[in-house]
Amino acid sequence: MDLIKGYNPRRARLLIHHRNENLYHMPVVCNQCENAYCMNVCPSKAIWQNDKGVICIDPEKCISCGLCVEYCPIGMVKLDTDTQKAVKCELCQGNPLCVEACPTGALELAYKGEINE
Repeated sequence: MDLIKGYNPRRARLLIHHRNENLYHMPVVCNQCENAYCMNVCPSKAIWQNDKGVICIDPEKCISCGLCVEYCPIGMVKLDTDTQKAVKCELCQGNPLCVEACPTGALELAYKGEINE
């Protein structure tokens, strides 16, 4: 799969929710839902779960129907503005590049139940 190179926050697969009059900023990535709503509604089976449990999207199989976008409970799945194919955070297969690239160290990968102090 070819990756589109470059820096464009509007195309990021990481969402930033702004709360409390823009005083609090919370990064959000795909929750890898147990129910996998996006995967279950995909008519072309373009959404699948890899052996690490990460829900991924195969752009070659995506038919751009948008059902995954509609059924994602946190609004993580989007249609790419250039390709019109579904995209979402896939946690970079367990090594999120956003965490690595964050210049301030504000991002970290945490798992359910972990408390990071």
